[in-house]
Amino acid sequence: MFQNERYKNSLNRAYYAVFHAIRSVNALDRFDSSKHSGVIAYFNQNYVKSGVFSREMSRIIKEAYESREKADYLDFYVASRNEAEKQIERAEQFLEVIRIYLDDRNIL
Repeated sequence: MFQNERYKNSLNRAYYAVFHAIRSVNALDRFDSSKHSGVIAYFNQNYVKSGVFSREMSRIIKEAYESREKADYLDFYVASRNEAEKQIERAEQFLEVIRIYLDDRNIL
């Protein structure tokens, strides 16, 4: 999407990469929710607030969520290349931290 200059779609995909990474961690506790807010709240409460992951992870989630909301639901929102690039980079950072966490537990 990014290479084809579809920046709104890039924001959507960056968020969902983060969201599904969160779900993979929550699944270790056999937790899932039908609402995004439930998935995110559980992760923040049980993994960020408890110190398993840094508070930066929570900030990445929040920014990705807000960017995706604007891109998906605001009719006249124009996503910039810089915003999309930033969100993709932050999603990649997030995924790497999650990958290491799962790898350390022999999940991957």
